[in-house]
Amino acid sequence: MSTFNNDYNKRNSPTSLMFHSDHGTQYTAAPFRKLLDKFNVIQSFSKKGYPFNNAFCESFFKYLLRAFFKYLKKEECNRKNYHSIGELTLSLFEYIEGFYNLKRPHYSLGLITPNEKELAFYEH
Repeated sequence: MSTFNNDYNKRNSPTSLMFHSDHGTQYTAAPFRKLLDKFNVIQSFSKKGYPFNNAFCESFFKYLLRAFFKYLKKEECNRKNYHSIGELTLSLFEYIEGFYNLKRPHYSLGLITPNEKELAFYEH
């Protein structure tokens, strides 16, 4: 829930928003649903047993994990040991926010970064 709160506030509390997910317990739990209601966010679910609605997210996380572990192996593993899940989590966050979203252009976005794409969306 803190991740949703942080991202919602980071985007200046958008007025029309849809949150799409699978039927995982974290997304169907009463506290999370109340949080979405508080912000007037429409909740959308993939059809049970039909993962194709979520193909983009599945593809993203498959790529992200592959790229992240390749990055870790190439850039970090010989220099750094992770002593806790917290250290690994921080490293993953730094990769996503410091490189993947900020600096890495994507062919599917017309060779701009995800941050640039989001900024262009909110400017229109």
